[in-house]
Amino acid sequence: MFKKILIANRGEIAVRVMRACREMDISPVAVYSEADASALHVRLADEAYLLGPAPSVESYLRIDRVIASARESGAEAIHPGYGFLAENATFARAVSQAGLVFVGPSPEAMELMGSKTSARRAALAAGAPVVPGATEALASVEEARETAARVGYPVMLKAVAGGGGKGMRLVASEDELPSAFETARSEAASAFGDPSVYIEKAVERPRHIEIQIFADSQGSFVHLGERECSIQRRHQKVIEECPSPINDARLREAMGATAIEIARAANYVGAGTVEFLVSDVTREFYFLEMNTRLQVEHPVTELVTGLDLVREQIRVAAGLPLSFTQDEVRWTGHAVECRVYAEDPERDFMPSPGRITHLRVPAGPGVRDDGGVYQGAEVSIYYDPLVSKLAAWGRTRAEAIERMRRALSEYTVGGIKTTLPFFREVMRDEEFAAGRLDTGFIPRFNERRAAESSRADEPSHEEIVRRDMAAIAAALAYSESERRGPQPQPSQAEPSRWKMAGRVALHNSRV
Repeated sequence: MFKKILIANRGEIAVRVMRACREMDISPVAVYSEADASALHVRLADEAYLLGPAPSVESYLRIDRVIASARESGAEAIHPGYGFLAENATFARAVSQAGLVFVGPSPEAMELMGSKTSARRAALAAGAPVVPGATEALASVEEARETAARVGYPVMLKAVAGGGGKGMRLVASEDELPSAFETARSEAASAFGDPSVYIEKAVERPRHIEIQIFADSQGSFVHLGERECSIQRRHQKVIEECPSPINDARLREAMGATAIEIARAANYVGAGTVEFLVSDVTREFYFLEMNTRLQVEHPVTELVTGLDLVREQIRVAAGLPLSFTQDEVRWTGHAVECRVYAEDPERDFMPSPGRITHLRVPAGPGVRDDGGVYQGAEVSIYYDPLVSKLAAWGRTRAEAIERMRRALSEYTVGGIKTTLPFFREVMRDEEFAAGRLDTGFIPRFNERRAAESSRADEPSHEEIVRRDMAAIAAALAYSESERRGPQPQPSQAEPSRWKMAGRVALHNSRV
């Protein structure tokens, strides 16, 4: 087993990997940018090495500096976490060439599954159902138009080189295609250094369900069941749960078997996630993509299966076999995760960077918070604004939701806006409680909120009658006082105006 591992990442994922290292008696090494000099992952590491200035391209994405730091520290392996270099085959290859172990799949598997088009071809070769569309990058908008006409609108333009909502555009008609094509290419070039995009049929009101797989170097493949990831903003997940509210044993086994066949086709080793779109009506599923890394939402799988995925990653990277077989995997209870972002839900989830002036993290039975900040920490403008992953486990889905409600009520973050208020409302939403989920959940949820707010602002019939009667009484009283003329009083009161339910009624202050 390794004695020392460098974590080539930051924030809550670096902290999560460090905790697994500590339990395995492995010394964790951190890397950081100038903006992260006081970050939690730096404070928790045994050693920390500066990579460079705040921008990622000058620090966390500098392959040469990351490897130089690993060598200087004496680390035997590098764990990439997720994001940054986690799915970069060039990085994985450079790590191996430096005589270090990359905690993840081979560069060849990453190249095959990291490209969305080659991943689609591999899935087709493995016999997996795939959303109709292109299997090559589009050469021109004319080719995009021809493909869209063949599969039928609406269609989805997607970046070949990456995901996370970057370089992705939903196109409802041919008129929208040219501008969407150029925008998607521009975003893809900016995010991944590759402007290539492809096109596929848009599955309307789909569920986004993924299967966690694991493989070792001895040829064993297992799946750990599914995660429901349908609640998304800007094509990025914000709430996940395990298992899916719609899955049963038959569907889980079918999706799991398909995911394993895709992983076999890639000669995969390590942790990976095969993502599917699932029809909410027919329960048909289609291969979407494969993420060749650990996922943000892995805690819900850990809570339900009782397995530590990071520990297993490290074991497999060290050449050990998986510590469990498929027959030994058990799913107990239900888990829900909320990604707590430094974002303002009232402003379309715009980032809300700044200093955390107050922090109270929930605890108690069945509650887990994988955080990467502390009171006084700065949420930077340079990186993903994820504050923590809050997860709750219960014996049933209803109990997990109740526990999450309680945890959210305890969670306070001062100094910045967060997604906590949004989650508190969703956890009490009837549609969510009923498990009626798909990737369009948030827009419909916002429409329901707006409608309920509008109804709340309108006075009831009884309230209107009461206000009208009060206005009439005030007007009559004033009229009677005018008819009787001035009356001797200790101090003469002047008429004033009351505004009632959009009406103005004159009254005397003596009434």
